[in-house]
Amino acid sequence: MNLATFPSPDISSFSIGSVTIHFYGLIIAVGIILAAALTGVRLQRRGADGWLVLDVALWAVPLGILGGRLYHVFTHPGDYFYAGANPLAILYVWEGGLAIFGAIVLGAFGAWVGSHLSGLRFGALLDAAAPGVLLAQALGRWGNYFNNELFGQPTDLPWGIKIPTTNSAFPVGLPADTLFHPAFLYESLWDLLGVFVLIWAGHKLRLQWGRLFGLYLVWYGIGRFFIEAIRLDPSLVFLGSRVNQLTAVIIVAVGILVIAIRGRQHPGAEPNVYRADFLELHPEVVDAQTERLARQRPATVEPSTAEQQ
Repeated sequence: MNLATFPSPDISSFSIGSVTIHFYGLIIAVGIILAAALTGVRLQRRGADGWLVLDVALWAVPLGILGGRLYHVFTHPGDYFYAGANPLAILYVWEGGLAIFGAIVLGAFGAWVGSHLSGLRFGALLDAAAPGVLLAQALGRWGNYFNNELFGQPTDLPWGIKIPTTNSAFPVGLPADTLFHPAFLYESLWDLLGVFVLIWAGHKLRLQWGRLFGLYLVWYGIGRFFIEAIRLDPSLVFLGSRVNQLTAVIIVAVGILVIAIRGRQHPGAEPNVYRADFLELHPEVVDAQTERLARQRPATVEPSTAEQQ
Protein backbone atom coordinates (compact mmCIF):
# COMPACT_ATOMS: atom_id res chain seq x y z
CA MET A 1 0.00 0.00 0.00
CA ASN A 2 1.13 3.56 -0.57
CA LEU A 3 -0.09 7.04 0.08
CA ALA A 4 -1.30 7.37 -3.50
CA THR A 5 -4.24 5.11 -2.64
CA PHE A 6 -5.35 7.53 0.09
CA PRO A 7 -6.84 10.99 -0.28
CA SER A 8 -6.14 13.64 2.30
CA PRO A 9 -8.36 13.17 5.35
CA ASP A 10 -11.77 14.77 4.94
CA ILE A 11 -12.11 15.48 8.67
CA SER A 12 -9.87 17.49 10.95
CA SER A 13 -11.80 17.18 14.21
CA PHE A 14 -14.33 15.15 16.16
CA SER A 15 -16.78 15.95 18.93
CA ILE A 16 -17.32 14.55 22.39
CA GLY A 17 -20.63 15.96 23.51
CA SER A 18 -20.42 19.71 23.03
CA VAL A 19 -16.63 19.69 22.96
CA THR A 20 -14.83 19.73 19.60
CA ILE A 21 -11.42 18.06 19.51
CA HIS A 22 -9.17 19.12 16.65
CA PHE A 23 -6.66 16.51 15.49
CA TYR A 24 -4.01 19.19 15.01
CA GLY A 25 -4.25 20.35 18.62
CA LEU A 26 -4.54 16.80 19.94
CA ILE A 27 -1.41 15.67 18.11
CA ILE A 28 0.52 18.75 19.25
CA ALA A 29 -0.54 18.05 22.84
CA VAL A 30 0.55 14.40 22.64
CA GLY A 31 3.88 15.50 21.17
CA ILE A 32 4.45 17.92 24.05
CA ILE A 33 3.68 15.19 26.58
CA LEU A 34 6.10 12.74 24.92
CA ALA A 35 8.81 15.40 24.71
CA ALA A 36 8.40 16.25 28.39
CA ALA A 37 8.46 12.58 29.39
CA LEU A 38 11.64 11.84 27.40
CA THR A 39 13.31 14.98 28.74
CA GLY A 40 12.40 14.00 32.29
CA VAL A 41 13.93 10.54 31.84
CA ARG A 42 17.11 12.03 30.40
CA LEU A 43 17.42 14.49 33.28
CA GLN A 44 16.86 11.72 35.79
CA ARG A 45 19.65 9.65 34.26
CA ARG A 46 21.99 12.50 35.12
CA GLY A 47 20.79 12.54 38.70
CA ALA A 48 18.28 15.36 38.49
CA ASP A 49 14.69 15.26 39.63
CA GLY A 50 12.89 14.22 36.45
CA TRP A 51 9.73 16.02 37.52
CA LEU A 52 11.55 19.35 37.19
CA VAL A 53 10.69 19.14 33.52
CA LEU A 54 7.13 20.17 34.46
CA ASP A 55 8.42 23.36 36.08
CA VAL A 56 10.34 24.15 32.91
CA ALA A 57 7.40 23.24 30.67
CA LEU A 58 5.19 25.79 32.43
CA TRP A 59 7.39 28.46 30.82
CA ALA A 60 8.69 26.79 27.68
CA VAL A 61 5.43 25.40 26.27
CA PRO A 62 3.24 28.56 26.34
CA LEU A 63 6.08 30.74 25.07
CA GLY A 64 6.94 28.17 22.42
CA ILE A 65 3.35 28.13 21.15
CA LEU A 66 3.27 31.93 21.18
CA GLY A 67 6.54 32.16 19.28
CA GLY A 68 5.42 29.55 16.76
CA ARG A 69 2.20 31.40 16.09
CA LEU A 70 3.79 34.84 15.81
CA TYR A 71 6.40 33.58 13.34
CA HIS A 72 3.76 31.84 11.24
CA VAL A 73 1.59 34.95 11.06
CA PHE A 74 4.64 37.02 10.16
CA THR A 75 5.64 34.71 7.30
CA HIS A 76 2.07 34.20 6.04
CA PRO A 77 0.57 37.71 6.26
CA GLY A 78 -1.75 37.10 3.31
CA ASP A 79 -3.66 34.52 5.34
CA TYR A 80 -4.57 37.00 8.07
CA PHE A 81 -4.39 40.55 6.73
CA TYR A 82 -6.73 41.28 3.84
CA ALA A 83 -9.99 43.10 3.23
CA GLY A 84 -12.73 41.53 5.31
CA ALA A 85 -10.34 39.31 7.30
CA ASN A 86 -11.34 38.24 10.78
CA PRO A 87 -8.61 39.56 13.11
CA LEU A 88 -9.46 36.88 15.66
CA ALA A 89 -8.29 34.22 13.17
CA ILE A 90 -4.77 34.96 14.38
CA LEU A 91 -5.74 33.20 17.61
CA TYR A 92 -7.20 30.09 15.93
CA VAL A 93 -4.17 27.89 16.56
CA TRP A 94 -6.25 24.72 16.15
CA GLU A 95 -6.63 25.50 12.44
CA GLY A 96 -2.89 25.02 12.01
CA GLY A 97 -0.03 27.43 11.75
CA LEU A 98 2.67 26.90 14.38
CA ALA A 99 6.09 27.62 12.94
CA ILE A 100 8.92 25.61 14.43
CA PHE A 101 11.48 28.40 14.11
CA GLY A 102 9.45 30.79 16.21
CA ALA A 103 8.72 28.05 18.71
CA ILE A 104 12.45 27.33 19.07
CA VAL A 105 13.30 30.96 19.86
CA LEU A 106 10.63 31.74 22.44
CA GLY A 107 10.51 28.16 23.68
CA ALA A 108 14.25 28.34 24.40
CA PHE A 109 13.72 31.59 26.27
CA GLY A 110 11.01 29.92 28.34
CA ALA A 111 13.36 27.01 29.00
CA TRP A 112 16.02 29.46 30.19
CA VAL A 113 13.56 30.98 32.67
CA GLY A 114 12.48 27.53 33.83
CA SER A 115 16.06 26.28 34.19
CA HIS A 116 17.02 29.36 36.22
CA LEU A 117 14.14 28.84 38.62
CA SER A 118 14.76 25.07 38.87
CA GLY A 119 18.50 25.32 39.44
CA LEU A 120 19.38 23.45 36.24
CA ARG A 121 22.19 24.38 33.90
CA PHE A 122 20.60 25.85 30.80
CA GLY A 123 22.88 23.94 28.44
CA ALA A 124 22.26 20.66 30.24
CA LEU A 125 18.52 21.20 30.04
CA LEU A 126 18.68 21.94 26.31
CA ASP A 127 20.77 18.82 25.72
CA ALA A 128 18.29 16.71 27.66
CA ALA A 129 15.34 18.21 25.77
CA ALA A 130 16.74 18.09 22.21
CA PRO A 131 15.69 14.52 21.27
CA GLY A 132 12.26 14.99 22.83
CA VAL A 133 11.68 18.25 20.99
CA LEU A 134 12.54 16.58 17.69
CA LEU A 135 10.21 13.71 18.56
CA ALA A 136 7.38 16.19 19.18
CA GLN A 137 8.09 17.82 15.83
CA ALA A 138 8.01 14.45 14.06
CA LEU A 139 4.61 13.73 15.55
CA GLY A 140 3.33 17.26 15.10
CA ARG A 141 3.73 17.11 11.32
CA TRP A 142 0.88 14.61 11.25
CA GLY A 143 -1.31 17.40 12.55
CA ASN A 144 -0.51 19.18 9.27
CA TYR A 145 -1.68 16.08 7.44
CA PHE A 146 -5.13 16.26 9.05
CA ASN A 147 -5.31 19.96 8.20
CA ASN A 148 -4.38 19.29 4.54
CA GLU A 149 -1.22 21.34 4.96
CA LEU A 150 2.43 21.00 4.13
CA PHE A 151 2.38 19.29 0.76
CA GLY A 152 4.96 19.80 -1.95
CA GLN A 153 5.20 20.03 -5.70
CA PRO A 154 3.40 17.65 -8.07
CA THR A 155 4.97 14.21 -8.39
CA ASP A 156 4.42 10.89 -10.14
CA LEU A 157 6.18 8.96 -7.38
CA PRO A 158 4.16 6.08 -5.93
CA TRP A 159 3.88 7.73 -2.51
CA GLY A 160 2.31 10.91 -3.80
CA ILE A 161 -0.68 12.24 -1.90
CA LYS A 162 -3.97 13.60 -3.22
CA ILE A 163 -5.03 17.08 -2.18
CA PRO A 164 -8.59 18.46 -2.60
CA THR A 165 -8.89 21.11 -5.27
CA THR A 166 -10.69 23.26 -2.71
CA ASN A 167 -7.42 23.65 -0.82
CA SER A 168 -6.25 27.26 -1.07
CA ALA A 169 -2.72 26.12 -1.95
CA PHE A 170 -3.84 23.80 -4.77
CA PRO A 171 -2.16 25.11 -7.96
CA VAL A 172 -4.62 26.57 -10.45
CA GLY A 173 -4.96 24.59 -13.68
CA LEU A 174 -3.75 21.21 -12.45
CA PRO A 175 -6.00 18.13 -12.82
CA ALA A 176 -7.95 17.12 -9.72
CA ASP A 177 -6.16 13.74 -9.58
CA THR A 178 -2.69 15.31 -9.38
CA LEU A 179 -0.45 13.79 -6.73
CA PHE A 180 1.88 15.90 -4.59
CA HIS A 181 4.98 15.28 -2.50
CA PRO A 182 3.92 14.59 1.11
CA ALA A 183 6.32 17.17 2.53
CA PHE A 184 4.85 16.69 5.99
CA LEU A 185 5.87 13.00 5.84
CA TYR A 186 9.39 13.80 4.66
CA GLU A 187 9.92 16.16 7.56
CA SER A 188 8.35 13.76 10.03
CA LEU A 189 10.68 10.94 8.96
CA TRP A 190 13.72 13.26 8.98
CA ASP A 191 12.88 14.38 12.51
CA LEU A 192 12.29 10.83 13.70
CA LEU A 193 15.65 9.72 12.33
CA GLY A 194 17.17 12.72 14.07
CA VAL A 195 15.87 11.53 17.43
CA PHE A 196 18.01 8.39 17.18
CA VAL A 197 20.98 10.35 15.83
CA LEU A 198 20.87 12.77 18.78
CA ILE A 199 20.52 10.02 21.38
CA TRP A 200 23.42 8.11 19.80
CA ALA A 201 25.62 11.21 19.50
CA GLY A 202 24.89 12.30 23.05
CA HIS A 203 25.94 8.89 24.36
CA LYS A 204 28.88 8.08 22.10
CA LEU A 205 30.35 11.56 21.54
CA ARG A 206 29.54 12.92 25.01
CA LEU A 207 28.05 16.10 23.60
CA GLN A 208 27.35 18.29 26.63
CA TRP A 209 27.39 21.98 27.58
CA GLY A 210 24.63 22.67 25.02
CA ARG A 211 26.46 21.03 22.12
CA LEU A 212 23.81 18.34 21.63
CA PHE A 213 21.22 21.09 21.23
CA GLY A 214 23.57 22.65 18.68
CA LEU A 215 23.54 19.37 16.77
CA TYR A 216 19.73 19.44 16.94
CA LEU A 217 19.74 22.87 15.28
CA VAL A 218 22.09 21.66 12.56
CA TRP A 219 20.12 18.48 11.89
CA TYR A 220 16.72 20.12 11.75
CA GLY A 221 17.95 23.13 9.79
CA ILE A 222 19.50 21.01 7.04
CA GLY A 223 16.37 18.91 6.57
CA ARG A 224 14.06 21.90 6.70
CA PHE A 225 16.09 23.80 4.08
CA PHE A 226 15.61 21.11 1.45
CA ILE A 227 12.03 20.22 2.36
CA GLU A 228 11.04 23.88 2.33
CA ALA A 229 12.22 24.12 -1.28
CA ILE A 230 9.43 21.84 -2.53
CA ARG A 231 6.56 23.27 -0.46
CA LEU A 232 3.70 24.99 -2.28
CA ASP A 233 2.03 26.91 0.53
CA PRO A 234 2.46 30.68 0.13
CA SER A 235 5.16 32.27 2.25
CA LEU A 236 7.28 35.39 2.37
CA VAL A 237 10.09 35.47 -0.17
CA PHE A 238 13.33 37.37 0.44
CA LEU A 239 16.30 37.52 -1.92
CA GLY A 240 14.60 34.99 -4.16
CA SER A 241 14.20 32.36 -1.43
CA ARG A 242 11.47 31.49 1.01
CA VAL A 243 12.10 33.14 4.36
CA ASN A 244 11.96 29.76 6.06
CA GLN A 245 14.87 28.56 3.93
CA LEU A 246 16.95 31.55 4.95
CA THR A 247 15.99 30.96 8.56
CA ALA A 248 17.04 27.33 8.23
CA VAL A 249 20.49 28.47 7.06
CA ILE A 250 20.73 30.76 10.08
CA ILE A 251 19.66 27.93 12.39
CA VAL A 252 22.37 25.65 10.97
CA ALA A 253 25.00 28.38 11.39
CA VAL A 254 23.93 29.00 14.97
CA GLY A 255 24.09 25.27 15.71
CA ILE A 256 27.62 25.00 14.30
CA LEU A 257 28.73 28.01 16.35
CA VAL A 258 27.22 26.54 19.52
CA ILE A 259 29.05 23.25 18.99
CA ALA A 260 32.36 24.96 18.21
CA ILE A 261 32.29 27.67 20.87
CA ARG A 262 30.96 25.54 23.72
CA GLY A 263 33.39 22.76 22.80
CA ARG A 264 36.30 25.18 23.03
CA GLN A 265 35.06 26.73 26.26
CA HIS A 266 34.33 23.40 27.93
CA PRO A 267 36.45 20.57 26.49
CA GLY A 268 35.72 18.30 29.46
CA ALA A 269 32.58 16.65 30.76
CA GLU A 270 29.89 18.72 32.39
CA PRO A 271 30.33 18.38 36.18
CA ASN A 272 26.67 18.43 37.09
CA VAL A 273 23.25 19.00 35.59
CA TYR A 274 22.59 21.48 38.42
CA ARG A 275 24.24 24.89 38.70
CA ALA A 276 26.99 25.16 41.30
CA ASP A 277 25.39 28.16 43.02
CA PHE A 278 22.10 26.28 43.34
CA LEU A 279 23.79 23.24 44.91
CA GLU A 280 25.54 25.45 47.46
CA LEU A 281 22.18 26.82 48.62
CA HIS A 282 20.45 23.43 48.51
CA PRO A 283 22.74 20.70 49.89
CA GLU A 284 19.75 18.36 50.15
CA VAL A 285 19.66 18.28 46.35
CA VAL A 286 23.19 16.89 46.33
CA ASP A 287 22.15 14.03 48.63
CA ALA A 288 19.09 13.25 46.50
CA GLN A 289 21.17 13.32 43.32
CA THR A 290 23.78 11.00 44.81
CA GLU A 291 21.06 8.57 45.79
CA ARG A 292 19.50 8.60 42.31
CA LEU A 293 22.82 8.00 40.60
CA ALA A 294 23.64 5.17 43.01
CA ARG A 295 20.36 3.42 42.15
CA GLN A 296 21.17 3.65 38.46
CA ARG A 297 24.62 2.04 38.74
CA PRO A 298 24.72 -1.76 38.38
CA ALA A 299 25.65 -3.58 41.53
CA THR A 300 29.34 -4.50 41.63
CA VAL A 301 30.39 -8.08 42.36
CA GLU A 302 33.34 -8.69 44.65
CA PRO A 303 36.01 -10.77 42.87
CA SER A 304 36.67 -14.25 44.20
CA THR A 305 39.97 -15.24 45.82
CA ALA A 306 41.04 -16.97 42.63
CA GLU A 307 40.26 -13.92 40.56
CA GLN A 308 42.24 -11.72 42.94
CA GLN A 309 45.25 -13.95 42.53
